[in-house]
Amino acid sequence: MTQELAASHVRLKRVYEPAAPDDGVRVLVDRLWPRGLRKADAAIDRWMKDIAPSTQLRQWFGHDPERWPEFRRRYTRELQQQAVAVEELQELARSGPVTLVFAAHDEAHNDAIVLRDALLQPRNTKGSARAGARGTAHVRQNVSAHHP
Repeated sequence: MTQELAASHVRLKRVYEPAAPDDGVRVLVDRLWPRGLRKADAAIDRWMKDIAPSTQLRQWFGHDPERWPEFRRRYTRELQQQAVAVEELQELARSGPVTLVFAAHDEAHNDAIVLRDALLQPRNTKGSARAGARGTAHVRQNVSAHHP
């Protein structure tokens, strides 16, 4: 049985803002490591780059607010292919606060917003969402495995 996820348990924060005790688990949700930021300064608990928009989608969007509605639609479709990672984040947020950390300057039009909305949506439990998910095998690897 799936327990509803409290919206207060999923927070958003730019990676360049200082970490706070009430952030809970800080999860970087960008495919690329943030420019000019050392790993030690980021206070990232997990880097789930596979849950980020594809390189093709990210480059197409280019943080153009005119493309925001279509970006939301396309990224939501990509997230459906990352069901295992989405479920993992949902379970983590059921346990306590999770902060989705992102690097984008535009705090109103970025992938973390779409991801948060997807996390807060009730999942369709018909069939196994885990069966079709690919590309999430290294979700649990630590940050140092992805960035020197």
